[in-house]
Amino acid sequence: MDNLKITLFQGYLFWEKPDKNLQNISLRLSGIREKTDLIILPEMFSTGFTMNAAELAEPMNGKTMQWMHKIAAQYDCVVTGSLIITEKGKYYNRLVWMRPDGSYNCYDKRHLFALGKENETYTPGTKKLIVELKGWKICPVICYDLRFPVWLRNVEEAYDLLLIVANWPERRALHWRTLIPARAVENQTYVIGVNRVGHDGNEIYHSGDSTCIDPNGNVVYYKRDEEDVYTFTVNADELIKARRAFPFLKDADKFEIL
Repeated sequence: MDNLKITLFQGYLFWEKPDKNLQNISLRLSGIREKTDLIILPEMFSTGFTMNAAELAEPMNGKTMQWMHKIAAQYDCVVTGSLIITEKGKYYNRLVWMRPDGSYNCYDKRHLFALGKENETYTPGTKKLIVELKGWKICPVICYDLRFPVWLRNVEEAYDLLLIVANWPERRALHWRTLIPARAVENQTYVIGVNRVGHDGNEIYHSGDSTCIDPNGNVVYYKRDEEDVYTFTVNADELIKARRAFPFLKDADKFEIL
């Protein structure tokens, strides 16, 4: 396992304007000055968190997927974030893990935000995704999933890094700032949360609060209110040391979600 260089984009998302969002993200990423292994974008990065799937959903060979491949190839790294996908007559809030060669994996958001009527528009996923990058086992999830520790439980060290892409509103930012460190400590893993900033089309404000927390609960990165493209390193030795010093995961309950 090598150290992992990660770039996150905490950005303003233009409401239901895919072309403008992709153009803005491309512009912001052009400021990257060092080699990175992974670029993380927020939830529904091309549209904002909208229920207007009928007009905005794209197929798996659509322009946003093509853009993700282009960016991954340009920076020779993985690009991940979620977008609205239509498939077999259904809509999904789907995270895509796009590699430079155009191969990808997907995760469909399991816990749909009923308070925002997400469950009335989108179909929930049923399978967790674990991907590998430079020896790291990585579990990417989406926003509301953060509230469900059973789904995220790191059974038998299944993953080393938990990623949450989000459109998490400022009015519940305290929950975000509390739950992310909790997930890091209880699962002995790095946790990275990438959120958006600014008001959405429903006039809901998002303060960002994007962060990286290490397995001991220490803050590696934190940013509030402003757009930011930031690159940092997650340290493999620190993860290994934490698990050796405090082998809590070995005492954890073993279970499966049916």
